[in-house]
Amino acid sequence: MDTSFHQRFVEIFNADYARVFRYLDRLSGDPELAADVAQEAFVRLYRRGSLPDAPTAWLISVAMNLFRNERARHARRRRLLTVERGERAMAEPAPSPYDAVAGGESRDRVRAALDRLAERERQLLLLRAEGYAYSDIARALELNEASVGTLLARAKRAFREAWEEPVHAS
Repeated sequence: MDTSFHQRFVEIFNADYARVFRYLDRLSGDPELAADVAQEAFVRLYRRGSLPDAPTAWLISVAMNLFRNERARHARRRRLLTVERGERAMAEPAPSPYDAVAGGESRDRVRAALDRLAERERQLLLLRAEGYAYSDIARALELNEASVGTLLARAKRAFREAWEEPVHAS
């Protein structure tokens, strides 16, 4: 590996890791999964040995693909487990008292509203919330850059509607 690649990689890691992690965390609601996927995306960039033309968009695309693969693997695993065993294996740990109090309802409401959106709308909003440029969003989601603003406006409108939609308790 040449030293200029390594130095540039370190710069990109320092500039983008936190944003990629936060995007994946918001997308998944699972910080451990987000950290694993973000780390794997950067490992793949490093193993590549050269930088793509648009490293930020490349990282987002790889991270999204890794996340989709992990989500599919997780769903297959859950289907294979018995209901009782699956519930024990997949049970989320109890939240800390701080997490339970600090914005739990609001966070759950945001998560529920995001979950009601189409995947592309959710991705657009979360990428933009992390400060990605329209050009990076367009490359990562394979969109025309000129349409990103319009699609974001629609996604924001859909989120507002999902936010205002009453949640029915079962």
